[in-house]
Amino acid sequence: MRNVEIRRPRLEDTEELHKFFRTVIVDTFIKEGIGDKVDDMEEEIRSKEVYLKSDFESNGEKRYFLIALVGGEIIGSIEFGPSSELINTCTENALKELNEVGTVFVHPQHQGKGIGSLLLRKMYATLRDKGIKEFCLDSGYVRAQTIWKKKFGAPDYFLKDYWGEGFSHMIWRLKVGDIGQS
Repeated sequence: MRNVEIRRPRLEDTEELHKFFRTVIVDTFIKEGIGDKVDDMEEEIRSKEVYLKSDFESNGEKRYFLIALVGGEIIGSIEFGPSSELINTCTENALKELNEVGTVFVHPQHQGKGIGSLLLRKMYATLRDKGIKEFCLDSGYVRAQTIWKKKFGAPDYFLKDYWGEGFSHMIWRLKVGDIGQS
């Protein structure tokens, strides 16, 4: 996709980012067949809003977001920060010292156009520039897991039926230097 701008979010992007998170998360829950889990959906949305607030309050030190825009419209996001409580619990703290890359979201109308890969490449460069050599990434969404397995291979941690029958959780431990141009 051409004319994609990747940049750090600005405070004035907050309202649009909140709407973007809601759009992507609601769409994901529906496509995953879990659209009826409204409380979980709202918690996921709130957690992303908290992460964004942490980015702004710490000037990118505690959470660090990048956003993708086309024509001034936010169409993608990615962030990194401390590994989540979920990752730490599921790995018995084996990844506690690593940063987690997450909130890799692409607007439903722009999915399948390489936006996620573009955001990942920019994030790899950011991690390298900050001297971060290793990170983790997790997913409980079946559709996202398919993408991550294609990009990164089998997960390092596979928690079968973690979210219920047929809904497993996967966690990858990755070295920045090993990541290709995917």
